[in-house]
Amino acid sequence: MQTQETPLAIHLTDVTLCQNIKYIQRARHNYCPTLDELGVYTHNPVFQKFCSEIKETYKCTEKLEYSCCSMEPGWNVKFKKSGKSLCTIYPREAYFTVMVVVGRKEKEAVDAILPECTARLREIYEETKEGNGQKWLMIDLEDHDSLYHDVLRLIEIRKG
Repeated sequence: MQTQETPLAIHLTDVTLCQNIKYIQRARHNYCPTLDELGVYTHNPVFQKFCSEIKETYKCTEKLEYSCCSMEPGWNVKFKKSGKSLCTIYPREAYFTVMVVVGRKEKEAVDAILPECTARLREIYEETKEGNGQKWLMIDLEDHDSLYHDVLRLIEIRKG
């Protein structure tokens, strides 16, 4: 006699994770999600891959913060190295947005690589207004593609 596993069996951790995702979706600042929970929320394995790559390459840890900023409210993931911001990631459903600041120190190096970058990154760079000598590039990622690698190049320049 064969035993049958119930395909609808739900583990307690799955229920907890599901409830936590609802908190993330509602931008609840009183519940701090884990990086894994944000990964589940995005429904995109590229999010975890990107975060892992930043952590491994720059030997840094993430800091999860809740932003009340009216422009971009909700949870974000900040990566810093030696006190300098490398990037901030804004998780979304199915994709994520990476913010990389191009300041005065990085501008010349970024301008030098732009011709080699994707048309999409060049477009974002050109459309982003400069303020106080900085451009805050907001780049949507959903695939491990050329744009993904362009963002990593910007972060490498940002690291200095």
